[in-house]
Amino acid sequence: MTKFTYSAIESASGKEKKGVIESASPEQASAELKAMGLIPTSIAVEVSSTKPVVVAKKEIKKEAGSPVKVDAKPVKKKKQGITFGRIINNQALTVFTRQLATLVNAGMPIMRSLETLSRQEKNLLFKEVIESLVENIRSGGNFSDGLLQHPKVFDRLYINMVKAGEAGGVLGTTLDRLSRFMEKSEKIKGKVKAAMTYPVIIVFVAVAIVGALMVFVIPQFEKIFAGMLKGQSMPALTLGVLAVSNFIKNHIIITVGVGAVAYFAFKAWHKTPKGTRVVDWLLLKSPGVGPLFLKSSISRFTRTLGTLLASGVPILQALLITRDTSGNVHVSDALNLVHDRVKEGDNVARPLDSTGVFPPMVTSMIEVGEETGALPEMLNRVADTYDDEVDNSVAGLTSIIEPVMIVFMAVVVGTIVIALFLPIVKIIQTLS
Repeated sequence: MTKFTYSAIESASGKEKKGVIESASPEQASAELKAMGLIPTSIAVEVSSTKPVVVAKKEIKKEAGSPVKVDAKPVKKKKQGITFGRIINNQALTVFTRQLATLVNAGMPIMRSLETLSRQEKNLLFKEVIESLVENIRSGGNFSDGLLQHPKVFDRLYINMVKAGEAGGVLGTTLDRLSRFMEKSEKIKGKVKAAMTYPVIIVFVAVAIVGALMVFVIPQFEKIFAGMLKGQSMPALTLGVLAVSNFIKNHIIITVGVGAVAYFAFKAWHKTPKGTRVVDWLLLKSPGVGPLFLKSSISRFTRTLGTLLASGVPILQALLITRDTSGNVHVSDALNLVHDRVKEGDNVARPLDSTGVFPPMVTSMIEVGEETGALPEMLNRVADTYDDEVDNSVAGLTSIIEPVMIVFMAVVVGTIVIALFLPIVKIIQTLS
């Protein structure tokens, strides 16, 4: 009989276990480990020397049919280099969460599920993140502990939901719920972005057209007018358009520089607490756009809170996480007040209604959910309702924006055309 050192995964918990087993061969050792409820990942012959003799390039077939390499060499953890921007976008993270939930719900241990996803991951930076999660679990840590090491990839909501799922023994269900939450959040965010994309494109095209007219077309007309009017005065509108054209043409670098400085100055001001508060207030109160952003914020708040509570996260902790992920400072202030009142023993509906941010229908439905003991289900129902409201608002806003932008373009270009035709009319009158 030969002694073998082994590393294996407990099929019930997914944690790694190391030890020594006596057997006639690596194949028999693997079979004995499987009978003990373990899935072997590496087997090496133990000798008296400090380094064990490794049974190299030998494979043991698992019950599922996939090979297990018999190798005692530890996996070296890759060092993650300096990165710029996000390692992975929300859409890719949603796909990863959905696939992980599917594997865990199919009965596969969490470590093996992560190894499977790591092998198919194309993003090398995110692949390193997944491998570090595997190494953390292999060393005895929890999945949520590994997530904490990557705050730029996994936010507080993600980590706390996973932690609650682990504590309740329903990690697969929690991951499935989390993936559905992320899918719906991305869907709503995409619709809001789509509603804002059209006017941004129209404004960009309008600026490009006006800039081309000012720099290339109008100066040619100015030469024609100067030659044909022979010192006669031009209409005030024409003089104004010509003055703007000359300034842009002669100071194009200054014009572009002023525009760039104004843009970056606004971005910097927006990041300040006062700037964030002002912009968020304008977004909520602007006609047409305001109701869309409010409905989107309500949908995000109710779905986040409902998902956290359904996953077993305590109410106070869930309110803090929802506050930090609300996306609007005024909604965050309202949730902070609700948190303080709930901490003192109040319910959620009354302080939420006193903030004046949320419509009475939302607070009434939340109050009914608290009275019936079905608050998570009621919150998700409110979120579904407001998802439909966002759809309707996006459709209505798009139908309004299109004629408004057309009128805007007509006014700008029409003003320039009229300014150029007025001297032509005067020239025709003079010739007559």
